[in-house]
Parts: sequence; structure tokens; C-alpha cells
Amino acid sequence: MKILNFGSLNIDYVYKVDHFVKKGETLSSEALHVYSGGKGLNQSVALGRAGAEVYHAGKIGKDGSFLLEVLREAGVHTDFIRVTEMERSGNAIIQNDAQGDNCILLYGGANLAITREEVDETLSGFFAGDYCVLQNEINELHYIVEKAHERGMVIVLNPSPMDQKITALPLQLIDWFILNEVEAAQLTERQASDGELLLAELMRKFPEAHIVLTLGEAGALYGYREERFCQEIYRTEVVDTTAAGDTYTGYLLAALLAGETVQRAMALAARAAAITVSRRGAAPAIPRREEL
Repeated sequence: MKILNFGSLNIDYVYKVDHFVKKGETLSSEALHVYSGGKGLNQSVALGRAGAEVYHAGKIGKDGSFLLEVLREAGVHTDFIRVTEMERSGNAIIQNDAQGDNCILLYGGANLAITREEVDETLSGFFAGDYCVLQNEINELHYIVEKAHERGMVIVLNPSPMDQKITALPLQLIDWFILNEVEAAQLTERQASDGELLLAELMRKFPEAHIVLTLGEAGALYGYREERFCQEIYRTEVVDTTAAGDTYTGYLLAALLAGETVQRAMALAARAAAITVSRRGAAPAIPRREEL
């Protein structure tokens, strides 16, 4: 089985600040670092470094050619990444504060210029049982979900960033939801802060889907039909949380495709995410399998 990650590719501009800039405030940055990023790219890097056979599909501008090298160095196939001269690559302006937290401003760029013809051409190389991984930083998500389902692919959705594009999707076709508590509350239209209640509501709403709900320091919950369990975090010094969730997603799926149980896969994912948050940057912070 192969994994197709149809996702975003960004150039990240990371500003080191004491605190997040406020309305009307001018704030000097202690440092600026330029990294490869985008939820799609980060997840593909995590999948590749975890040992999975992963193909990335998406679109970049001519300014993003170095993103291809980042993926290839991680062992990711880049055959389905198109380069356009009509748009700049997607980018993110990231503030990283003294506590290691982030706030992010996204510009979609080439990520939002994917055509249905490109979707069809890409999906023609994948078949029943292959995985299709999606996030919400590209266009044509609705079409991709429908066409991947028609081919019998296992569809994994990380509904981030959460907005009306997600609720408009045919969510009954999703096989795996991997999401955090904020996204879960928005998706269920509940204000519950209790992870167990959110998980129960997600399972009620999507009874045939596997649910992985990440809860930050409280760990992660899994639910599928009658099966439920919790995975604790591995504690570490937090430096930068940018790619923590993407690392978790990539390592979780790579372990599942390698034949691990869900519980073992979640433990490996938690360990990988703990290493990621102890380092700066997005893709550069994601560990290789041997580091776990």
C-alpha cells in the first residue's frame, strides 16, 4: 500500500518574538528564520522519515524549488508536484514567542491553484487500499475526497485550518479523522472542553470513522466503534510547537501501514512529536525513525 499526501507546500518565515504582536503594536523580532513548511509538506516529511512509501501531490511557484529537495531528502516521491509560473508558492508568517507557542498567518498562493485535471491525473496512479491524506490548505478538497473514495482509497483528514470548507465536504466518506480539541469542538458544534465528551460526539457523528483526538499535554484519545483508549505524551522541553501535529499524523500513519496496532502507532507518534517540539522549525525539526 502507498500513501498519497495531497497537500500544501509552503515557505515559512519564522519570527522570534517575546510575545505575539497586538493590534496597533510595532514589535521588533529577535531573529528571522526561513524554513520549508506547510501542513502537507510537514506530514510528508514525517511519513518519509518514518519509513513510509509516500507520494506528495501539490503545486508550488518557481520560488519554491528548494521544497522539492526537502521532500526528496526525506524519501518522499515528488512526481505529482506541479510548478507554476502564475503564482508564488504558499507561505506562512509565523510568530514564535518566548514560551515556544506560535501564531500563524497563511497565504495560499500556488496551493490554491490545483486543477481537477491535475487531481484526476494524480489519482490515476493509486488504487483501492492506498491511503489519501488531506489537510485544509489546498483547493479542490471536495473533488479529491469524492474521487479518492470512488477508487476505494482510505481517506485520512486532518481538518486544519478549520473553516466552512471542511463542513462543506462529504465527511461521511472520511475513514480517519486526526484532529485536535479546538477542531473537534468546531466540527461537532460543541463547546465541550472535555476530551472524552468530544470523542463521544465525534464517534456519534461519524460512526464508521476512526477518530484520533489530540489534546496537547493531556495526550491523545482514540475511538472506533467499541474500541477506545488514551495515549499519554512524552514530556520534553518545549521550544517550538509548529510541526508537532504534523509529525504526529505522519508517524501514526506510517506505523499503521507498517502493520503496527493503533495503540503502538499512537505511542510512536507521541514520541516523535515530543522530539519535534524540542527543536526549532517545522520540517527541519521532524525526527528520523532511528531517533525514536
